Amino acid sequence: MNQDLSILQLVLGASWVVQLVMLLLLLVSITSWAAIFRKLFALRRVNALNDDFERDFWSGTSLNDLFSSAAQNAKTAGPMERIFASGMREYQKLRERRIADAGTLLDGARRAMRASYQRELDAVETNLSFLASVGSVSPYVGLFGTVWGIMHAFTGLGALQQVTLATVAPGIAEALVATALGLFAAIPAVVAFNRFARDIDRVAIKLETFIEEFSNILQRNLGAQSASGH
Repeated sequence: MNQDLSILQLVLGASWVVQLVMLLLLLVSITSWAAIFRKLFALRRVNALNDDFERDFWSGTSLNDLFSSAAQNAKTAGPMERIFASGMREYQKLRERRIADAGTLLDGARRAMRASYQRELDAVETNLSFLASVGSVSPYVGLFGTVWGIMHAFTGLGALQQVTLATVAPGIAEALVATALGLFAAIPAVVAFNRFARDIDRVAIKLETFIEEFSNILQRNLGAQSASGH
């Protein structure tokens, strides 16, 4: 058997349907890797910005100063800083309306932070569904290419009087390249999806913890103001 069974020759010798499947899987793989790197850098940036703001928040800086800084840095701020700004904005609006009830002030700030939290989480989860789809669908697309390629190979062998391994092997090998490409696209997407899902869960827990801690601080401030008022 002296046929050239290099990957390039197998791809070039495949039927047009299998070649189309291979091209589709290659494009999906490239797009998937681009999404993986974008998400990797985005999550690193989110964690760095959250850590920086959390450090400033617990450094003793006044809430008004932090709010002024958050308003100035609205475009470059991290999720935690934007959640804080949403809570403070709603809190100050209610105070400007002469609302003195501590429960109303606290509930308003908490609702604003929860709404901001959902928006931030949706933004952080961008492209996760794409990676999940690539991981689940790519192997089946590759399998379709393989099945079609094997059918095509055996159809061509039907006209031969004598079939040997040398005549069967190239057609089957061409078809199996599609399955290999499907797995090549799916495996990194699945690994990345699981990794990013864990990282996003940590970010979500950190943001929820901050909302509760900030709500407690507002509650203590309101209690102190009402006590000084009396």
